[in-house]
Amino acid sequence: MKQILTVAGSDSGGGAGIQADIKSIHANGGFAMSVITSVTAQNTCEVTSAFDLPIEIIEAQIDAVFSDFEVSAVKTGMLSSAEIVRVVARKLHHHSPAKIVVDPVMISKSGFQLLQESAIETIKSDLIPLATVITPNVHEAQLLSGLEIQNVKEAEVAAENIHQLGCNSVLVKGGHMEDETSIDVLFSDDKFWFFESERINTKNTHGTGCTYSAAIATQLGLGKDLVSSIEAAKDYITNAIRHSLEIGHGHGPTNHFYFL
Repeated sequence: MKQILTVAGSDSGGGAGIQADIKSIHANGGFAMSVITSVTAQNTCEVTSAFDLPIEIIEAQIDAVFSDFEVSAVKTGMLSSAEIVRVVARKLHHHSPAKIVVDPVMISKSGFQLLQESAIETIKSDLIPLATVITPNVHEAQLLSGLEIQNVKEAEVAAENIHQLGCNSVLVKGGHMEDETSIDVLFSDDKFWFFESERINTKNTHGTGCTYSAAIATQLGLGKDLVSSIEAAKDYITNAIRHSLEIGHGHGPTNHFYFL
């Protein structure tokens, strides 16, 4: 069984972060391993607090996984400080996994800052150049590119701009754009690919970015090429949203095991 590592923060509400990643990895056919970078107090309504784990604990978790498992792919999520970004990037460079998916988590749905502003430049300089693919949403792509994005054409320009930071490929997710359907824009090998799905009328979308990027990492770890991996992950997240769960009093989670 292919072994997939997620490096991210913990969500006490279970819908995003490490918890969503583990569910998504297993639902897509991988075996999930985790490195927790931060612990958050959150539910479907808001993030109320966050605590970063000590750097030496983060390092020890990464080394423990790579010393024993054959890691086929890695997904990174919430890396809240420049110091955490640097140590994760250094360790990934040292262990050299074949596939790295960077989900540059910056802000929660409720507006809680999950990434210190000082860490954005460190993500650009240290982490993005290691990425097989980076998967920003519109807000994150705007911060990384310095460009405004309201439609697919502007997402294309932003993707090219972010690609210049040194990653192999850029996938700008279209969930927050103004188009009638949800269109994700991939820039890779000097070409564009577009992944389109219907917009599902639901407020229960907590953890979609985490779930989607973890699914992409798993599909890559299973041996699929990037386009095929995104196609499979896009189908998975669309169905997880279609069958999302009406639990909690805010934005409920996607249904990671909708097919059971």
